[in-house]
Amino acid sequence: MNFKGKVHKFGANVDTDAIIPARFLNISEPAELAKHCMEGIDSEFVRKVEKGDIIVATTNFGCGSSREHAPIAIKASGVSCVIARSFARIFFRNAINIGLPLLECAQADEIEQSDELEVELEKGEVRDATRGKIFTAEPYPDFMLQLISAGGLIEHAKKKIEARRSR
Repeated sequence: MNFKGKVHKFGANVDTDAIIPARFLNISEPAELAKHCMEGIDSEFVRKVEKGDIIVATTNFGCGSSREHAPIAIKASGVSCVIARSFARIFFRNAINIGLPLLECAQADEIEQSDELEVELEKGEVRDATRGKIFTAEPYPDFMLQLISAGGLIEHAKKKIEARRSR
């Protein structure tokens, strides 16, 4: 899986309340959540983000509560993937479960706002076309690639069940 997009850069400890403020947790529709994505840290994010864009942060992205609304809002906003030096573990799992790819990249600090990136998920390779640099991220095991490719855990399970029924 390959992604290409413009960077929206954030710092350390971006918590789930910054990604989707608690006052919007009564919303369950992804498109509605997307309208408030990153509102707690950048009120202009939803006006600036375009389909395929990439969020880059430093450390501990997605810390705070275990709300799955946060990765849903990010994915529904059109963001293709999130790159950071580290992620909160519960956020990481929630993101994979809904099919939002996250890449742990030790050099995420070197990527700047508005850089154009090309990401090759299978290799864990991040190419910064703006700066002419290549960064290495942790590649995904095949099973997790299958989950992401299917659109998340539930969609992956549905496809497996359907395949068994078709036999």
